[in-house]
Amino acid sequence: MLHRLLWTAAVGCLAVSFARAQDPTKADPQHYILRFENDRVQVLYVHYGPHEKSSMHEHPAGVVVNLTAGHLRLTDGQGKVRDVYSLPGDTQWFPFVKHTVENLGDQPFNAVYICLKTRPTTAAEDSQADTPLSAERLDEILEAFAQAKAKP
Repeated sequence: MLHRLLWTAAVGCLAVSFARAQDPTKADPQHYILRFENDRVQVLYVHYGPHEKSSMHEHPAGVVVNLTAGHLRLTDGQGKVRDVYSLPGDTQWFPFVKHTVENLGDQPFNAVYICLKTRPTTAAEDSQADTPLSAERLDEILEAFAQAKAKP
């Protein structure tokens, strides 16, 4: 009985540890820094130096705003590989993803990942989920981010 209880506790601790390790800010703090969080969104600053690679981690669904150009290789949990090319200002929607990321470029790659923690609650919110950002709104977001980053 005691053996079974200890085994169950050990497995539970490992499961909690594994689940926490999937959070990119915990599994890979070198590349993911939490910049803002509330009950609806999590905003991560993403930085990969040239040829750096992450450990396996996951993100909820969200939007990536690229601050620099990049050539990244994404490898999902099943080993499926996808190369992504980006330009500064590009935005891309990602569903929930579990992956590793490798910067294949010779320059650093920087982005902002805006992760959604909740699903839309109304039809109007849901219909806007796939609406691309306007160039003006993207400029506002990037300017606000640059100002926030420049503050000590």
